Amino acid sequence: MRKVFCETLGTELELPQQCERIVSLSPAITEALYAMGLGDKIVGVSTFCVHPPEAFKKPHVGSYNKIKHKLLEELKPDIIFTTTGYQRQMALDLSKTYPVYAIPLPPSVAHIVSFCTEAGIVAGYVNHARQLEKELIKQLSEIKAISKNVSVYLEIDLGGPVSFGMYSYITDGLELIGLSNIFGHRPVEWLMPDPQEIIDKNPDIIIYEPKMFSKKNRTMDEVVALFEKRGLGILEAVKKRRIIITPVETDYIAHHGPSFITKVLPWLVESVEQIIRQHDL
Repeated sequence: MRKVFCETLGTELELPQQCERIVSLSPAITEALYAMGLGDKIVGVSTFCVHPPEAFKKPHVGSYNKIKHKLLEELKPDIIFTTTGYQRQMALDLSKTYPVYAIPLPPSVAHIVSFCTEAGIVAGYVNHARQLEKELIKQLSEIKAISKNVSVYLEIDLGGPVSFGMYSYITDGLELIGLSNIFGHRPVEWLMPDPQEIIDKNPDIIIYEPKMFSKKNRTMDEVVALFEKRGLGILEAVKKRRIIITPVETDYIAHHGPSFITKVLPWLVESVEQIIRQHDL
């Protein structure tokens, strides 16, 4: 056995040299463990663990902050992974009974690499973690920046319109590929955008992510109608349909696992470059 201190919870965990029964209540950590080839070590996940798709087939122990305690007891986990923020209190409660390790939410893309690596190391699979770290760093080094400086408004439907400020990995990711987030100067992680402020800033391009699992607002006509209904039809980006809609029904940009680096950022570069060419921005 080994001892690991969890800084975020202020607790010391006693863990086997390699955890064979892992419960992950963080979709990002779940994806990271799968990317390391450790999917067979995961015995339980949250209902939002959909990356990769096979993770969703694992027993659902709970959601972001609700737990099926009887199932969790039956699974007998060596370790439970969570994040902080919204999950912190749940993590503290669970830590009274189980070895719980909470990894802070990443404020930058570099922290996503660190986040993934930390999960693998804590689980006891150092070589697996270091290999994924190398792969993610290599992927980042190969991403080419956007050819022109354009401003973007990014919105994710999280039960209502939400955008992101300077403390978010999303803003950092946009900046890394050469995009200017119209709310990137705001000293917050996330915010509920003011329609008039969006109009005043007049972004060149809109990036929109529909609500997870929802069938609504997935076509250009639907999204244009949505923005028009909210008084944003005056924007040139709406009038000229300079709108990028995320390509899957699960969370995409809102997901801070390895695929934000391996899939999302390259997809954003390609999508923005296509609009630049089509509209001669």
